[in-house]
Amino acid sequence: MGPCGALGLGLLLGAVCGAAAEHHTQRYISTAMTDPGPGQPWYVDDGYVEGELFTHYNSTPRRAVPRTEWIAANSDQQYWDSETQTSQRTEQIERDGLGTLQGRYNQTGGSHTVQLMYGCDILEDGTIGGYSQDAYDGRDFIAFDKDTMTFTAAVPEAVPTKRKWEEGDYAEGVKQYLEETCVEWVRRYVEYGKAELGRRERPEVRVWGKEADGILTLSCRAHGFYPRPIAVSWLKDGAVQGQDAQSGGIVPNGDGTYHTWVTIDAQPGHGDKYQCRVEHASLAQPGLYSWEPPQPNLVPIVAGVAVAIVAIAIVVGVGFIIYRRHAGKKGKGYNIAPGSNPAI
Repeated sequence: MGPCGALGLGLLLGAVCGAAAEHHTQRYISTAMTDPGPGQPWYVDDGYVEGELFTHYNSTPRRAVPRTEWIAANSDQQYWDSETQTSQRTEQIERDGLGTLQGRYNQTGGSHTVQLMYGCDILEDGTIGGYSQDAYDGRDFIAFDKDTMTFTAAVPEAVPTKRKWEEGDYAEGVKQYLEETCVEWVRRYVEYGKAELGRRERPEVRVWGKEADGILTLSCRAHGFYPRPIAVSWLKDGAVQGQDAQSGGIVPNGDGTYHTWVTIDAQPGHGDKYQCRVEHASLAQPGLYSWEPPQPNLVPIVAGVAVAIVAIAIVVGVGFIIYRRHAGKKGKGYNIAPGSNPAI
């Protein structure tokens, strides 16, 4: 299976699930739902290049449409007709799959979801990676291993599907698509969108902490980065704390960049043991960021001392003036009259 595990909403939202690397990627994610909600399509099929949504299809208009200017400018009506036909075929397959799986799980109603993700990667060293995996109700169901040309059933209910798909030449067709057709098209797409997809925006990283109820929560936020793939992780004494960290997903900004955040709970007083590591295509080396506890603000203290000193000085000064005035008046009352005899 892929590093992200189940094809839940985390994949759709772009959860942080692996190290960022300089490579080209293409993936399609389709989702079929028994209960999508009022006014929502029951089926959605989206295509991504370099993590960017570039084509979209859903069961309401039943037409594939562009989502970026570069694909719209470099494709004709024949291309969109072909994309539409492919999505319509997948839509029917997923509709049948929903009914089949509800039967295998002995489900007669309720809200259920089938997801399919497939695509390919081209790494810097020329290595080709390909994947095709299905999930049911947010849990891994079955996945394709292109090296062995076999399918891995994640649950007992997937065993009949495994047997069916491994019969005939279906596995060979999937392998050919992942290693040839997909790779050909991702190279073409990258060329189409090189002006947009090739830009790099460095993330602005901020780390802060908050202590409450005996727990120190550390948060690392990366903002304003592009392209979308990024890896943000927490280290404790240099070791990655993957299971204890929680990610907020990768969220688009209004200016075309993205932001994400990752939090982790620590013991109070142990904040100096943690570092946030950020890996992104715009960074030559992974960035390491530490939390610095806020230092006591000495300005109010100094100001308070100064005010106290001034107040004391005023009190002492006023008291001294009052004393001098009182002493002066007392001396005048006992002055000896000129010419009188002090002995009498």
